[in-house]
Amino acid sequence: MPEKISFAGWPNCYRLTNGALEVIITGDVGPRILSAKPTGGENVLLVNQAPEALTAESWIDHGGHRLWHAPEDPERTYVPDNEPVEIEDHGVFVRARQAVEKTTGICKELDLILDETEPRITLKHRLTNTNLWAVRLAPWAISVMSPGGVAVIPLPPRGSHPENLIPTSTVALWAYTDMGDPRWTWGRRYVLLRQDSAESAPQKAGFAVPDGWAGYVLGDQFFLKTFSYDANAPYPDLGSSVEIFTNQEMLELETLGPLVEIAPGASVEHVEHWHLFTGVSTPSSEADVEAELLPLVQNVLW
Repeated sequence: MPEKISFAGWPNCYRLTNGALEVIITGDVGPRILSAKPTGGENVLLVNQAPEALTAESWIDHGGHRLWHAPEDPERTYVPDNEPVEIEDHGVFVRARQAVEKTTGICKELDLILDETEPRITLKHRLTNTNLWAVRLAPWAISVMSPGGVAVIPLPPRGSHPENLIPTSTVALWAYTDMGDPRWTWGRRYVLLRQDSAESAPQKAGFAVPDGWAGYVLGDQFFLKTFSYDANAPYPDLGSSVEIFTNQEMLELETLGPLVEIAPGASVEHVEHWHLFTGVSTPSSEADVEAELLPLVQNVLW
């Protein structure tokens, strides 16, 4: 069993480490990962340490990393996850299982598989339909990042005119998205979104990301998510496989699986691979991404 510890006010947490990477998951609420960091580094995830977080009965954002199901809906999405979850040690992986959501009939599970030596962990997000009828949804993995960093999203391959006469991708914008907000950097190959605690207006956008990665730079640390993308599958929110949201407190780096219809008793799984690097600089341009971050991404993906 991973080492049992107290963390951020929660008494029943579990620490997993391989010497290069440390991850902490809690058994008190969730499923929730509360901390992810390179050994000796800083937690890239923001944790809600307000006193009310420990006693909340309605939905509250505990921070860390969580599993939802899309599309977002005021009734279905915000089912409280304030009850204890089962933590199971399966030797090669650890599983956190939530009780079935009473109002949706969905059971959430999160498997953590730590690499033997590299700063890498695989997360398997699983949604199981316990209803007597089919449910259409998409698994939605949301990481609440600590403030002060920059999210980096790669755009689909670029082309030229007149060779490319029809559109090749979309960007999903919410009603409150302001493309002129200075926290955005809209480039030809990448989109950057900076978290700034002095800016109160929320921002959000969604993207199809066939390259299968998204990242967040915090200080000298680069948090990289990699995942699969199915170009033939429907994705929620106008085709978004990656979404980023920021407000005054934090930034959320989110990946989504395709929309599927889950039969009674069946499950759907969405896999992320997390990689944590150190010694990088905060990017402010596409040239910075190409010079410092892309070699790390390519080393992981190719």
